[in-house]
Amino acid sequence: MTGTRPLILVAQPHLAPLQDVLSSRYDVMPLWEESGKARLAEAEILVTAGEFRLDPAMLERMEKLRLIACFTVGYDGVDLDWARARGVAVTHAGDANAEDVADHALGLILAHRRQIMLGDRQVRSGEWTAGSKMLSRSMAGARIGIVGMGSIGIALAERAELMRMRVGWWGPREKPELRWARAASLTVLARDNDVMVVAAKATEENRGMIDAAVMDALGSQGLLVNVARGQLVDEDALIAALREGRLGGAALDVFESEPTPAVRWADVPNVVLTPHTGGATYEAVGRMRDMLLANLEAYFAGEELVSPVI
Repeated sequence: MTGTRPLILVAQPHLAPLQDVLSSRYDVMPLWEESGKARLAEAEILVTAGEFRLDPAMLERMEKLRLIACFTVGYDGVDLDWARARGVAVTHAGDANAEDVADHALGLILAHRRQIMLGDRQVRSGEWTAGSKMLSRSMAGARIGIVGMGSIGIALAERAELMRMRVGWWGPREKPELRWARAASLTVLARDNDVMVVAAKATEENRGMIDAAVMDALGSQGLLVNVARGQLVDEDALIAALREGRLGGAALDVFESEPTPAVRWADVPNVVLTPHTGGATYEAVGRMRDMLLANLEAYFAGEELVSPVI
């Protein structure tokens, strides 16, 4: 540690720009380089992208660790039980990108239902002829079922209503304050809707909850959209359902393994794919940065954390 400045380790290379942001007030080291790894035992703070699993053996070597600060909204890569047992606080970016993810989900629905990607390919390939006319499906009147009614789900429901879609949802707990009807089960939600959007928090308990039975309930005309986490969907079952025509289509921003191999999707029909960019806007990243700085400032001032997980 230089002088009396606290040492912060930054976990992943894509968070490297944070080093410049943080270095005016803290000693900051990259964990992906040997210089950072050599100082594990000194660091009081670990800044990480919350979707990446933190190595338990590495954490055990961080004897002075007191705060895991997730730059992102998600924190599913952090073992919260481990953190609680050792008195390590965990923060995240709150709802910094909820509106943007909801926008992206709506964009994926539009892209698939209105066949925007196919239309683009037809124009570029010269397949658009005077005698051809491609038909697509309206948004108005479509039934949308949202899995997980947190900040993203609510933001999407409000947008869907403006497009005159009928909104339903399912989650493990009742939310009497919501004006939209909660389905009796996940399978019922799939059966009764044209579009199912996964916007739920990822946990070990709900891994693979969108399985073959749910996809079959959504059916050969149904559209599955995932803007949450890839592990919530049984990806092998999804690919099989699409190839066999048991599911009408999928629009995905997240995948079981990221980056997902291109070859895995090369011959899968009726899919729209984006590279986990739903919440990646300049504005959202700015809010995440500000939330990180606010949490660090509160921590070192001995004040209540701005957006604690635990």
